[in-house]
Amino acid sequence: MIAEIGHYALILALAMALVQAAAPPLGARLRDPGLMALARPAAAAQFFFISAALGCLMHAFVVSDFSVVTVTDNSHSAKPLLYKFTGTWGNHEGSMLLWVWILAVYGAAVAAFGRNLPPTFRAWVLGVQALIGLGFLVFVIATSNPFLRLDPAPADGRDLNPLLQDPGLAFHPPLLYLGYVGLSMAFAFAVAALIEGRVDAAWARWVRPWTLLSWCALTAGIALGSWWAYYELGWGGFWFWDPVENASFMPWLMATALLHTSIVAEKRDALKSWTVLLAILGFSLSLLGTFLVRSGVLTSVHSFASDPARGIYILIFLVIVIGGSLMLYAWRAPGMRAGGSFRPLSREGSLLANNLLLAVGCATVFIGTLYPLILDALAGTKVSVGPPFFESTFVPLMIPLLLVMAAGPLMAWKRAGPGAVLRRLALSLLAAAAVAAAVAASGGGPWGAILGMALAGWVAAGVLMELAERVRLFRVPLAESARRALGLPRAAWAMSIAHLGVAVLVVGTVGAGNWQSEREQTMHPGDTVALAGYDFALLGVGDVPGPNYLARRGTVGVSRDGEEVALLLPERRHYPVQDTWTTEAAIHTTWLADLYVVVGEDAPGGGTAIRIHHNPLVPWIWIGALVMVAGGAVSLSDRRHRVGAPARRRPAQAVAAAGTGD
Repeated sequence: MIAEIGHYALILALAMALVQAAAPPLGARLRDPGLMALARPAAAAQFFFISAALGCLMHAFVVSDFSVVTVTDNSHSAKPLLYKFTGTWGNHEGSMLLWVWILAVYGAAVAAFGRNLPPTFRAWVLGVQALIGLGFLVFVIATSNPFLRLDPAPADGRDLNPLLQDPGLAFHPPLLYLGYVGLSMAFAFAVAALIEGRVDAAWARWVRPWTLLSWCALTAGIALGSWWAYYELGWGGFWFWDPVENASFMPWLMATALLHTSIVAEKRDALKSWTVLLAILGFSLSLLGTFLVRSGVLTSVHSFASDPARGIYILIFLVIVIGGSLMLYAWRAPGMRAGGSFRPLSREGSLLANNLLLAVGCATVFIGTLYPLILDALAGTKVSVGPPFFESTFVPLMIPLLLVMAAGPLMAWKRAGPGAVLRRLALSLLAAAAVAAAVAASGGGPWGAILGMALAGWVAAGVLMELAERVRLFRVPLAESARRALGLPRAAWAMSIAHLGVAVLVVGTVGAGNWQSEREQTMHPGDTVALAGYDFALLGVGDVPGPNYLARRGTVGVSRDGEEVALLLPERRHYPVQDTWTTEAAIHTTWLADLYVVVGEDAPGGGTAIRIHHNPLVPWIWIGALVMVAGGAVSLSDRRHRVGAPARRRPAQAVAAAGTGD
């Protein structure tokens, strides 16, 4: 009965989406307050019904209701409770339900917290957002119903993919979807602005917090997925340029560009048309990622479905949404006023350079990801585009991006003097040179590693120099500088924190890419392998039972100069229901490096295959990502960037005249 309630709740949510998609836009056209007012209760009702449906599916998984097809195909009675719960979205049907639920969350949030938006504009935003929800609700109900029944019900299920039975990947999809789907709000704001013919500083301020929230979630989701791949797949790496990895990375690049260009649109009334286009492209790439994962065109550990019929529906929907929005953009964009002018050497110019480099980088990833698929579809030719292509095309584009990242914040708006910029960049130049010299002196390896570390020093020093300029450090008494620092807007601190996170991440990627060392050999208990100054001794190998698997566990003692460092317990787990093996790497981190051990198969002549990695600076990758997310969170906490926050100490007439929602 609960499954049927969930199904009916989805149908009622579809009805609410129809109301929300039709009545508010019609009210906006007719200037009818009553029709426009329907947007808020319709969005709230849609959220309520989809929440009820998601709750019903969770209940079916938790109680192991194997009369539901989705539960039978993706669960088992012996599975730990955590994975019964998260298994709700560890499959195509459940993940699509999570997709539309997050979309409903965003719609309800705009309805609840966007009260200070102009009524007609809010009606268009919620109407566009409802149209997206309508398309996906039809998809879920018609092709991916998570509540289909089995009669008779089997005694047990087929279990969840063992690779997904991990805390990291359990929470990876919700974070990614919070980012993916969040870009639909930037898209809805862009389409609403094009319909009304209004793109101004107020619009840029309205769209920025939604983009920032999506960017934070997408950054955290990508980082969590990278961490999962690092410790779960057992290959010792963190990024492989897998097509599905790229599918999440491309929207992130567009969201990053959108965040930066919205600053110019808000503060200088410039680049408005480009900002709108980025909002459209960001969500379009999110839809492309949904298509790639669910169409069957890719085979990956990240893929949810391989049904071409479902892929055709998403492809048609993708063409309608992207094609329709780009046609609207082509019609309206030429009429947008150009806004403020600026010189190339200015903060606006640096932000534009930032955008162009991110856009070109995204295009590079797009071509490398889709070219093999297009060539296969048109000519039946199989080609492989892997890490070497991306490392030789995308990575070089990031070098000028990092240069601009440190220089841009030190430039004045509209026009900057070259002499003043160079004086302010002196510390960054010195820091970069010092880091390069230190790395080279320590036998730092290839020139790329030296350049990468120098760029990290450049960015970090640029951040510190920009903060010093803001607080007039050493030019006024220290007490005055401290007072200025405490009075800085949170958004200013957020930028510095996020850029420092980028510097830390660069250090981690350079270390992982250039100084990793590895040993792989067959070992018997008592054997010792030396690597990077550490001794790894295999103490034993034995079987250990798990809740729904049997593990082959190795015990490896790690010592350095005769002193014990760590005891590592790598495992190979066998899941009998799906007859699948997974790898559980054992990792000891010193925060400057990871000691990484993987146990393999038993060798035919005796002994066990053991692979050992020494991964310098790898932890800094995820530390950097967390620092970047923290920067975004600090910016979100700045009340000036929250839609619906009332302005302080401003007359009501001024607020009305400005037409902003803050």
